[in-house]
Amino acid sequence: TLPAGSHYIRLQFVGDAQNLDYMTFEMATGTGGTESTPTPTITSTLTPTPTGNQTIVQLASGDPNLSTLVTAVKAAGLVETLNGTGPFTVFAPTNAAFSALPAGTLDGLLQNKTALAAVLTYHVAGERLPAVDVVNKSSIMTVQGSALPVTVLAGGRVMVDGANVTRTDILASNGVIHLIDAVMIPPARNATSAP
Repeated sequence: TLPAGSHYIRLQFVGDAQNLDYMTFEMATGTGGTESTPTPTITSTLTPTPTGNQTIVQLASGDPNLSTLVTAVKAAGLVETLNGTGPFTVFAPTNAAFSALPAGTLDGLLQNKTALAAVLTYHVAGERLPAVDVVNKSSIMTVQGSALPVTVLAGGRVMVDGANVTRTDILASNGVIHLIDAVMIPPARNATSAP
């Protein structure tokens, strides 16, 4: 039993990418009840966090800072996959991240579809992982097949395989995008997939 006064219950529901993303509900017990039978009072209604109405590829295509990623996704033949139902989580390197690669690396990857697909799918998880879930993981299994290490540093800064997460929770109809400041190379194929 709860004593009279305010008591808050917070519930979180997770649905699929097409219908429900996150909803919260709070209830406080009112002072009108007794200790054994508090009177519930609704203090806030269900409020959905909207999912986007564009796919991951459509969102990325509309962001000029992700134009290199979009070019790479097209070259790797992954557009149809990332336009699919998912859900997916994409750790998306910005144009600056691609520019920071050693000279010739990007051009070499763009000419090697197999290696490029391996690198890009190392940035994709086959589930919807908003930031609140990412920070509670030590690693994330990627579509490429390798585990992506996650590090949460002091002050709440998050890194995935050495790349800083610079923006989170860009919601798509088929998943979520987090921006990162480096291109990650899958460790198991570091030597073999380099062009």
